[in-house]
Amino acid sequence: MNAPEQLPVEGDIESRMQAVLEAQRSDYLKEGVVSAETRIDRLNRAIDIQIKHQARLVEALNSDFSCRCREVTLLTDVGAGIAPMKHAKKHLRKWMKAQKRPTIFPLNLLGGRSRIEYQPLGVVGVIAPWNFPVNMVFSPLAGVLAAGNRAMIKPSEFTPATSEVLSEMIAEAYDTNEVAMFTGGPEVGQAFSGLAFDHMIFTGATSIARHIMAAASRNLVPVTLELGGKSPVVISRSADIAKSVGRVMVGKTLNAGQICLAPDYLLVPEEKLHEVIDAAQDAVAGMYPTILDNPEYTSVVNERHYQRLTGYLAEAEERGEKVIAINPANEDFGQQQGTHKIPPTLIPEPSDDLKMMEEELFGPLLPIRTYREFEETIEYINSKPRPLAAYYFGEDRQEEQAMLKRTTSGGVCINDVIMHVMQEDLPFGGVGPSGMGAYHGFKGFQTFSHAKSIYRQARVNVAKLGGMLPPYSKATESTIKMQLKN
Repeated sequence: MNAPEQLPVEGDIESRMQAVLEAQRSDYLKEGVVSAETRIDRLNRAIDIQIKHQARLVEALNSDFSCRCREVTLLTDVGAGIAPMKHAKKHLRKWMKAQKRPTIFPLNLLGGRSRIEYQPLGVVGVIAPWNFPVNMVFSPLAGVLAAGNRAMIKPSEFTPATSEVLSEMIAEAYDTNEVAMFTGGPEVGQAFSGLAFDHMIFTGATSIARHIMAAASRNLVPVTLELGGKSPVVISRSADIAKSVGRVMVGKTLNAGQICLAPDYLLVPEEKLHEVIDAAQDAVAGMYPTILDNPEYTSVVNERHYQRLTGYLAEAEERGEKVIAINPANEDFGQQQGTHKIPPTLIPEPSDDLKMMEEELFGPLLPIRTYREFEETIEYINSKPRPLAAYYFGEDRQEEQAMLKRTTSGGVCINDVIMHVMQEDLPFGGVGPSGMGAYHGFKGFQTFSHAKSIYRQARVNVAKLGGMLPPYSKATESTIKMQLKN
């Protein structure tokens, strides 16, 4: 494969990326029909390079985060990047088949036929985040390649070691005209988002998404936005507290809570508050008896995000709010060397005007609000911007249905957190400020395809038969009468 030219920070980066975009589009048009065999080959190459370079990715991510263990990287980044590729390989021949659609009466009786064929869009731009920088390159790429497209990728500058490995992997597996990656800081991202792609997918913060949309709008580029928000967890009086809170804390401590789907705050019955706190402490102690020097507990990615999170806690403490750090070994987190670890921290009954209650946390902090009547949980969730996910723990079917039918979120997981994202046949996406559009599985194939409507007319002259041609006649009146009939 021809390796893409390395892009220095200096120089006209936009023109360099523009040249690759034009080359990819030209090569795509020259290729013509993109066969299932070609698509499967491109997916296989993505799988192969992830398996081949897994050790390098583990090392790079541990370096970028200053502490991120092998198991987390292989489970949530590499393994999670391979799974959608395998799923697409298995199903894409079926996805590619034309779909028959009903034809209106009486054209169906006369021989008219309708169908939809899925056609590649062309060149898709992928802007990936830092929290799962491998998964969030290859997961959307599964749909992009399965749909028969070419791709250009911009990884996050917050994980430079990982981005370097990814660039080498992409260059090893693909010709530049198939898939190309461009690393660099905000200036590269700004230029990248302004390119005239046929589609663009961005995963990241809502605030950045506004700039992405503005840049894309100049070329009328359609965008899929995978954002975040404050995903609520409702724990019912019917729930098993220990089991429910244990599952919540697994999701909250995984990658130190740096997950767009991480539970952002709890809503618990007021009489269960202390039981919930005890259960959270027990769950964390069972997983992480020590934290500071424990390689299995991930560090906050950098100083910027560490200061943001500790700033939330400082504000709460300054205002007299209760802050409970779950620190089983009573370690001194002020004496860290080279890491930015924050222990899982509970904030019971926080004031609603705290910054941590207004902004997505993206870290191991967990506010806990209480309620008396279940209806309060619905009202509170609906008073906030629509989140990427909502979680319900309990066995009360009426409550469960209230959560499902009366709140709006990108997705829902019942009696667990985050797990719905692993289901490849479920579309993944947000709603409102938590995102726009969706992908994964067949939905991803559809997102990165053009659903072309095709109608084949009957052999008879339908227009004449139906009186649609001047001079109008009794046949015309019959057609109109049929159309206007109640």
